[in-house]
Amino acid sequence: MKKRSLALLLAAVMLLTLTACGEGGSNPTTAPKTPTGADARREANEITVGIAQDLSSSLGPYQLSTAGTREVMFNVFEGLYKADQTGDFKPALATGHTVSDDGLTYTFTLREGVKFHNGAVMTAQDVIHSYNTCAATSVDSSIKKILENVTEIKEDGGKVVMTLAQPNSDFIAYVGSVYISPAAYTDQDTKPVGTGPFKFVSRTVQDNVVIERFDDYWGEKAGLSKITFKIFENATALVTALDAGAVDLVAHLSVSQVKGLSKDYQVLEGSMNLVQALYLNHEVKPLNDIRVRRALCYAVDVDAMLDLTAEGHGHKLGSSIYPSFKKYFDESLISAYPHDEAKAKELLTEAGYGGGFDLTITVPGNYTPHVDTAMVLAEQLKAVGIRATVQEVEWNTWLTDVYQGHKFEATVCGFDASTLTAGALLSRYESTSSKNMCSYKSVQFDAFMQEAASITDDARRTELYKSAAKCLSDDAVNVYLQDLADFVAIRSTLKGYEFYPIYVMDLSKVTY
Repeated sequence: MKKRSLALLLAAVMLLTLTACGEGGSNPTTAPKTPTGADARREANEITVGIAQDLSSSLGPYQLSTAGTREVMFNVFEGLYKADQTGDFKPALATGHTVSDDGLTYTFTLREGVKFHNGAVMTAQDVIHSYNTCAATSVDSSIKKILENVTEIKEDGGKVVMTLAQPNSDFIAYVGSVYISPAAYTDQDTKPVGTGPFKFVSRTVQDNVVIERFDDYWGEKAGLSKITFKIFENATALVTALDAGAVDLVAHLSVSQVKGLSKDYQVLEGSMNLVQALYLNHEVKPLNDIRVRRALCYAVDVDAMLDLTAEGHGHKLGSSIYPSFKKYFDESLISAYPHDEAKAKELLTEAGYGGGFDLTITVPGNYTPHVDTAMVLAEQLKAVGIRATVQEVEWNTWLTDVYQGHKFEATVCGFDASTLTAGALLSRYESTSSKNMCSYKSVQFDAFMQEAASITDDARRTELYKSAAKCLSDDAVNVYLQDLADFVAIRSTLKGYEFYPIYVMDLSKVTY
């Protein structure tokens, strides 16, 4: 028995030795490394996206109060129609629609078998509930105004029928912006539920938002399994994260931020689809004087600003319409106020400010392109005696004090179109709009907008929107600058990122 036990022991030792040495006789001393960082994210089929601001306090589909929130939640929510990369509206939760001859009745055929992220199947009642809720609670005044024109919404044999008081040729564009949510669900503010290619997982305020692929999605499934939106409200921290490889994708970067990136990233260039301007508060002296506002327009050299901040990238603007709105974009307004310091000084003297005046430009410090622009403008304004000071504030402070509270003199920022319509860009300047941050009031402008909203003649509507945009230029409502170039840094191992004519970030097609 002892000899047999010894033999078994020796055999076990030999087996362990052979196993350790391997077939080639090598003797590794370390185990295979566990992937970390970017390698680990790739192995898990997930990415980290860096964003420059926290999302709105509510993530509910009708409470998306900022462009940064809307671009993230575009991956979670959907409407009956959805804009694509070309700007066309394609059927989404509806498979199609018909319009009555008088343009007042829209009948939508709903897509069958669509599931919400909580597993419920979408019905006509969910659609009706969503429209009624949006009409009553939406923070977007332009959408609420369009929905006020809906006199009846009802179910008819599984279809949804909407009746308008007046025809509106832009109605389908707004239909795409009314997100459909389950009628019986009540936790949308904190745990949003939609039908999109990604579903909400979690949120840590001022740190991150996590979404993951919705495997029961009605359309083409998303390529990535999980996305973490990491919030960097400090621009330096965002660049540091890029340098360290801690993020896989960042949009809305400046030329200076993408310079010197490692070969691990490729840089894509598109358009931000924003109206960047030096926005002016008309309730503050001397900005309530049109002569002073026009002086500011003449004092600013937009070409020099573009060269200094973006090496010439970007599209110059002359009003609150950007080039993606092709038929509404009036190229002639770009040259309405050519750089002319003498003219600026003449207007300031005429207005009683020959010695100049002090001006505070308040900007959200987390947006480098806006900060860089404000710095250049402050230097240019010195030449005509305007002593401008750039005040950087945190994003939440800017949102509450400047945008919502109107406690500012001037600011540099960019406004997007919540829907792909000219009305969405222009309506914020109507006297009654909750978005009228500048407190602009014009009877003529209001009349143009009201008529445009009430007709179906597309040629006349286009003419009216162009006239409204010219009002903003003639009244020097703001110093209109540019639609910024959008630089996107994306890890070289990723593909599928596409630019849209509206301010969204569609990550459903991004894959390794």
